[in-house]
Amino acid sequence: MSSEVPTLRNVPVALTATGTRREFDSMGTVEVPADRYWGAHTQRSLAHFSIGDDLMPKEVYHAYGYVKKAAALVNQAAGRLPEGKARAIVQAAEEAIAGQLDDHFPLYVWQTGSGTQSNMNVNEVLSNRAIQLLGGRLGSQEPVRPNDDVDMGQSSSDSFPTAMHIAAITELDDRLLPQARRLAEVIERKSEKWMGVVKIGRTHLGDAVPLTVGQEWSGWAAQLRSCIAEIEHSRQGLYELTLGGTAVGTGLNAPQGFSRDVAAKLAELTGKPFVTAPNKFAAQGSLDAMVRAHGALRGLAVALIKIANDMRWLASGPRAGLAELLLPQNEPGSSSMPGKVNPTQCEAIVMIAVQVLGADSGVAFAGSQGNLQLNAMRPLIINNFLHSARILGDGMEKFRTFSVEGTELNTKKISGYVGESLMLVTALSPLIGHQNAARIVEMALANDLTLREGALASGKVTAEQFEQIVQPEKMVGHGVDGA
Repeated sequence: MSSEVPTLRNVPVALTATGTRREFDSMGTVEVPADRYWGAHTQRSLAHFSIGDDLMPKEVYHAYGYVKKAAALVNQAAGRLPEGKARAIVQAAEEAIAGQLDDHFPLYVWQTGSGTQSNMNVNEVLSNRAIQLLGGRLGSQEPVRPNDDVDMGQSSSDSFPTAMHIAAITELDDRLLPQARRLAEVIERKSEKWMGVVKIGRTHLGDAVPLTVGQEWSGWAAQLRSCIAEIEHSRQGLYELTLGGTAVGTGLNAPQGFSRDVAAKLAELTGKPFVTAPNKFAAQGSLDAMVRAHGALRGLAVALIKIANDMRWLASGPRAGLAELLLPQNEPGSSSMPGKVNPTQCEAIVMIAVQVLGADSGVAFAGSQGNLQLNAMRPLIINNFLHSARILGDGMEKFRTFSVEGTELNTKKISGYVGESLMLVTALSPLIGHQNAARIVEMALANDLTLREGALASGKVTAEQFEQIVQPEKMVGHGVDGA
């Protein structure tokens, strides 16, 4: 056998052949489209699992490109994979990472629960692409074999959850967390700007004692910051990779040190602190890290519902609602009512969050379905996770850009509510007692009086005492913490 390293040919990724070609696997031969790199295993899956419109997310295949590249480099360095094969697999994997092979990954979410068919889809595509680069014949499995070379030292049981973790971390770091941080920053700036604007608080949707607009917004920002911290913390479990555990966690057919070396190589390639999972039996028999990470997304969804609902309550009107906030007017709100404008960005983010809550139920139940050495609900979980992270990230960007950033205050309305509030009587309680204060409110309501008029009519408070005590700006505390 020649030791010379074959030269990779500059062959375009896109195939132009028409008709079909014959591919084979252990069960026999299958006709596949001649203009696609996939093989028999992929084609069988297309025949048996063309269910709905839910395709395996491309992010999974991009992540798989890293898995196969790292494995090829480690296997080459150890002398298990000839340099020529390794170079071809690495180039094909890099094309997968870059999205250049997306058209060759056609499989559906609803497939084998281990992700075996998607793993084999990757193995076949990278094998055929590597064969092409080396000048071989597509479908021959020579000189690069999908199972023996591309999948060397691996199995679906450890490679698919590894790809899941890489894809999940990438989605969190590249899309969701940056958008969550930007949203929190904008809300914090609004909070600081409006920290001195006194307004009436509301509990049970009823009038309560005052606070400032800035304090109210600071609560929303704090919710987001807590959610961001939880999501960041949830990444720790996702940094642990199963690769090297092979079929059941024992590492059979993976060389000594392979799991450690390939995790280190993945950390190098991605710039993420990936490590090998300390216990492969837990990592492969469960999907607990994914369940916990999606649970953190659920927490963010809950906070976003609170914030968006508060904003649309406070913006309700313009004449028959609270009308304290003035949201940007992005588009007409009704096909029949002229001039009507709706809080559409608030509604969109609430719908997104509700979808995430539903997805989390699916992830949690699927996570409970691990049986012995394998959880066979993997495609469902990674599809839900990536979808949740994607729509939350995109939704927060739109919510921030088209709603939060342009929101202003209706100061006339806000000050009017403060002036009309009867709950300011709370400040008089230490002087005249709770029951006497309650009677003032009851009398003022019954006789359509202002609080001042009711308090003076009760005889319990002098005008001088009322002016000294009932000062809304002194009832909101001295800072965000209310101290």
